[in-house]
Parts: sequence; structure tokens; C-alpha cells
Amino acid sequence: MKAIEIEQFGGPEVLKVGERPRPMPGPQEVLIEVHAAGVNRPDCYQRQGHYPSPPGASDILGLEVSGTIAALGSEATRWTVGARVCALVSGGGYAEYVAAPEGQCLPIPSRFDFVQAAALPETFFTVWTNLFESGRLQKGETALIHGGSGGIGTTAIQMAHARGARVFTTVGKEASVSVCKSLGAERVILYREEDFVSVVKALTQGRGADVILDMVGGPYFPRNLEALALKGRLVQIATIQGATVDLDLRKILFKRLLLTGSTLRARPAEEKAAIAQALEKQIWPLLNEGKIKPVIDRTFPLERAREAHERMESGDLIGKIVLTVK
Repeated sequence: MKAIEIEQFGGPEVLKVGERPRPMPGPQEVLIEVHAAGVNRPDCYQRQGHYPSPPGASDILGLEVSGTIAALGSEATRWTVGARVCALVSGGGYAEYVAAPEGQCLPIPSRFDFVQAAALPETFFTVWTNLFESGRLQKGETALIHGGSGGIGTTAIQMAHARGARVFTTVGKEASVSVCKSLGAERVILYREEDFVSVVKALTQGRGADVILDMVGGPYFPRNLEALALKGRLVQIATIQGATVDLDLRKILFKRLLLTGSTLRARPAEEKAAIAQALEKQIWPLLNEGKIKPVIDRTFPLERAREAHERMESGDLIGKIVLTVK
């Protein structure tokens, strides 16, 4: 099969089209003929040598795909050959075929094409487990979503709004403001021009946000603590601007804050299957009803994965980048 390979760690130019053996599904896996694959920032980190594949996972990039099931493992029972699915995988998505645990596959929502479906798994799994399971965001609460124009941000805004939360978000450019508002953000904060702490405090009569979803880290950390309400929850999902911070523990004590975070890729298949079940029950109906949908920034053919990574790292995107495979 055709696949995108990394000749050596480095910039987008190291991505090359190569040939690999078609994978064989394990007993509880399915083989997916890939029609489209999502591009995510962790793919760029892996390409740079900063995010290695978990033990046993493919070294091929790609954490989410959509396509049709081409074969079943000996113990796989949920799906049938030919079924249209999207799936979260631990690697191998930038290829014509990928094996995936059957529990990490979800049906493609009605009226969705393969490109839209490929943009779902990584961000929706991430947002659900962090914003709603770890962050315990409830109807009527206030959420601050950093990076509102990216794949995670556009997903988190929609999911939080659809489940009855007030949503504020930060973005870097004016072009993102109208998009984020259309997705359900009550207030879009241009972080280069405005202090998000002051804006959030003003919008909540000094109370602060109940939950903050942050992928920036570094200098945002103390400001996030200031922006949180009493008993607020900070959920850290990445550290784009730094992983080391100074922490005044009194901030946590006085406001009774909860600080948490997680990564998704190395979790056991059983945990990922449980997240998939929660998504199918809680979020998939909203997708089928058209109340939530992924925002697609741009698509590229698989052979142009280099350009897709250049686009990802440019910072100009709004929503998701998807590779078309079939």
C-alpha cells in the first residue's frame, strides 16, 4: 500500500511517499480502507522527533481516519465488511489501509462525507474526555477555550455550547472572530490586543470561568489561575509555549482549584473504547441532527502531506486539515 514515511526527523520536507505492506488486523481489530485522514499537531511533533509512537503502534503518522471496513479480525463482531466508519488510531493513518481496534470505530454520521468524518475522532475524543469527563463542565457553567480557531477549539466551542455552557474563547486574528461566534462562542478574545483574564472577569461579574481548556501552557498558566472561578478546573492538554511553570500553591488553596490534564494516544484500547461509547451516546446524535459539525480548513491529497504540515505549522488555519486518500 501507499503510505507517507519519515526519512529522518525534521521539517515537513522529510515526508515522502513510500510503499508498506498492508497491515493485518488483530483478533479484535478491523482493517479500514482509508478514504481520508485527519492531520493534527501531534503529527508534526512526531515528525520532529518529539512524540514517539507508543509500543506496538505503527510508525506511520496519522491518528484518525475515515473509510470502509475491508476485513475483520477473528474476534471482531460489531462491524461488517463495507461499513462506513471513522476511527481513532495510535498511528498509521497516512496510508491506504490501517488496522484499528473495533471499539475505537464509530459510524459516520448521516449526511457526512469521508472528509468531514476524518476530522472527528482525534478532536472529539480529546474534547470529550478533557472538557466533560476531567473538567466536568456542566450546563449553565462558563468555559474558556484557548485556541478557538484550531481543530480542538472549534470542536470544544460547539460541544460546550450545544450542552448548555457559556463559551468564551481566545484567538490570534480577526478573521477567526466571526467563525468562532457562529459556532457558539459568546465572546471571542483577541489575545494580542486584550487581556483574557480581565475580559473573563468582566463578563462574569468578577467570578471567573468554571473550566479552562488550555493547550498553551508556559506564560498562560498563572493567568489561567487568575481567570478561574472559585472551585474552577484547569484542564491542560498541551504545552505549546512551555511545560515548566512557577506555581503559587496558595492560588489553588484559596480558590479550591482543580488542575488536571491528559494525553490520549497511549491510553489502553479499553479506555478509548469507553470514550467512543460515550461519544456515540452523547454527541453523535448532535452530529446526526446537524447541530455540530467539523470545521474544515483545507484538504490535500495524501501525496501532498508536506503541504498539509506546512499549513498546520503556519498558524493560519481555521478548523481541521484533512488528507484525501481514496
